[in-house]
Amino acid sequence: MRITALLIVAVALAGCTAEPATSALDSPPPPPPTSSSAPIDFPQRPRAVPLDNVDPCAVLTKEQRMALSLDNPPSAYVETSFGGAKACTIRSTTSGNVARLALVLASGADVWLSDNAQVEYTVGAIEGFAAITVRTPDLDDVCNVEIDVADGQFLDVMFRDGGNSTAPQQDHLCLGAQRVAEAAMASLLQKR
Repeated sequence: MRITALLIVAVALAGCTAEPATSALDSPPPPPPTSSSAPIDFPQRPRAVPLDNVDPCAVLTKEQRMALSLDNPPSAYVETSFGGAKACTIRSTTSGNVARLALVLASGADVWLSDNAQVEYTVGAIEGFAAITVRTPDLDDVCNVEIDVADGQFLDVMFRDGGNSTAPQQDHLCLGAQRVAEAAMASLLQKR
């Protein structure tokens, strides 16, 4: 009887054996990774605001510069890294930070969305225009806001630490870039 019971248990256990484990070679491959360079649909511009024939140092009014604590005189130059864009830099003696406006006519703002740009970005809007906040890895002392103003043109607003004894956090610099970009767009929309 004991042998019969053992046979019944053995037969029952044989029916409950697990199937062989699936090998990694037998399983289907994982789906391909999604592309990070998928095009992002910018909000449609309320209108085009071409930057041709604009003086970058005249974009912000004196009142706007004072409200932003940009109290040094604006200084014009050519930004070669943006295809010879007209640019203007304004320093704050109050905060020690520096704002720069560059009028880029050589490419659209979507250049910042490319994998080749190698930056971290978020897309928002200022005055209805697409605005890309750009953070460059390993550069914590600067933040940019790029505004899509016309086909093949964008306004670059950079806000950086001007050599403060205590470096501001990048979030603070991005907030400064956002404030300058908002003022610049409000001014451009009034003038153009």
